[in-house]
Amino acid sequence: MDDSPDQIGPDTQPKQTFGSKARAAVRKFTTKDGLIGDYDYGFLFTPRLPFMRKSRRAAPFFGLNDRMPAVLALILGFQHALSMLAGVITPPIIIGSAANFSTEVSQYLVSTSLIVCGILSAVQITRFHIYKTPYYVGTGLISVVGTSFAIIPIATGAMNQFYANGICETAADGTKLPCVEGYGAILGTSTVCALLEIALSFMPPKVLKRFFPPLVTGPTVMLIGISLIESGFQNWAGGSNDCAQRPDSGIFHLCPTIYAPHALPWGSAEFIGLGFSVFITIILMERFGSPIMKSCAVVLGLLVGCVIAAATGYFERSTIDAAPAASFIWAHTYPLSVYGPIVLPLLAVYIVLMMEAIGDITATCDVSRLEVEGKLFDSRIQGGVLADGFNGLIAGLCTITPMSTFAQNNGVIALTRCANRSAGYCACIFLMVMGIFSKFAAALVAIPSSVLGGMTTFLFSAVAVSGIRIISTVPFTRRNRFILTASLALGYGATLVPTWFSFFFTYTGGGAKGGLLDAVELVLETGFAVTAFVAIVLNLMLDEEEEDEAKSITANEADNKDDEEEWKHIRRSGSEVKETHSPSGAAIGEKIV
Repeated sequence: MDDSPDQIGPDTQPKQTFGSKARAAVRKFTTKDGLIGDYDYGFLFTPRLPFMRKSRRAAPFFGLNDRMPAVLALILGFQHALSMLAGVITPPIIIGSAANFSTEVSQYLVSTSLIVCGILSAVQITRFHIYKTPYYVGTGLISVVGTSFAIIPIATGAMNQFYANGICETAADGTKLPCVEGYGAILGTSTVCALLEIALSFMPPKVLKRFFPPLVTGPTVMLIGISLIESGFQNWAGGSNDCAQRPDSGIFHLCPTIYAPHALPWGSAEFIGLGFSVFITIILMERFGSPIMKSCAVVLGLLVGCVIAAATGYFERSTIDAAPAASFIWAHTYPLSVYGPIVLPLLAVYIVLMMEAIGDITATCDVSRLEVEGKLFDSRIQGGVLADGFNGLIAGLCTITPMSTFAQNNGVIALTRCANRSAGYCACIFLMVMGIFSKFAAALVAIPSSVLGGMTTFLFSAVAVSGIRIISTVPFTRRNRFILTASLALGYGATLVPTWFSFFFTYTGGGAKGGLLDAVELVLETGFAVTAFVAIVLNLMLDEEEEDEAKSITANEADNKDDEEEWKHIRRSGSEVKETHSPSGAAIGEKIV
């Protein structure tokens, strides 16, 4: 396991001169060995069809510091970028829709999200040493970052409050106008709350795991995914805006609006079919696709859905034609402010992001064949968590909601057997190029809601499954089952009935008291935030009991005693049958099946 470039102690290796680095770069791009090498490229692109022979030879593994051909680095970097694409573009599209932004602004948010993710992923991959301290920024691994899904429930809930209390304006006919001030408040508050994760990064990992163990983060992540599936399914059926209520008149009489090409009522069979084309393509790619197709299955499913939608007249091309050729950060700006009611939920989000980062970095070390314990590993965790908080702060200043360390790239590393940072840097370049050319972002924003819903439903379900995986690492003792039951009872309730606390307070004034009551209401109506706080408190309050390590018993094991009794009865009956003869003297039942 090669961790040599990121030593904790002083580096005694001879330094490469600028000339030697330049000669190595020239050889890499001017020789066949440097450009192509002897890699079996067919391994990446050969599908697993039933009638094709399966190769038994595994692809070579490229470690963190191994030399790899330039073309292979570009191909695998593009694969990493594609595996991230769906997760990167989804939050800005959903939050932009909740804020009722114009198509132009939504295109800008998608472009900026891609650019910022490329830049901040490079920070995680590079691993900077903080001068005269034992601390680092970044992991030094292929730890890529993308816009977090965890912010979506908070942002959409906050937008509803903004329109209710007048921060966001509503037209005389009831149409919600773009909420620039509200989006700025979300950005400003998330930027301030990122300081919590930055501060926590300097605590030892063992202390962090004591306060935020899998027993806390598992159900929290699971509920984030569960709460998001609702919006994915609504989009699958036509849209998550007011058209989902199927009004009898108005611009939302049809989905997504009456002005959209091929507008239909919410829940129409055509919308369901478009979403299903995406979903079934993802499944087919997983079953029959090549390694590169498997890791990009979600994007390929989205592509198939878009082709079908374009052929049947669901695309609006005018917005793509009107989009500028290029875009960059701060082409649109927002007035930053701090909105008190979302401080507590956002603090919970950053705690979740921190624990997700710890889990994802551990998994990245594992699939990269690096140590998952010891001083160097702890240093990677510290640097990764610090970079995660730093990235959240920088993202807010770059007009984008918080970032999180992505887990899906671990699957790409395991599938392609490449943990080399060269592929990671290439992925960052591809993401930034996609973002700068805003026609690409315009095409993504123009994707019909039903196609997007088929993709996002799968992605959000993957988030929930990640939470279940974290919970599966927890021993199911009586204490842990009690904590899960208590925390999920409130979390599930708030997720399924989000307005359950809306009428608890009767105070209608504003000021500090009104802001505090709004904060309490928003927390208690956000399922994963309720679950997180209850789980943290109970985990610290309830002591572990001796001999509380309950053995996990499956249904088969529970029936073993009854099965054994049944077999004894069968054997006893069989022996009796063997001793019974027919009138002719032939034995009956000599063979028992």
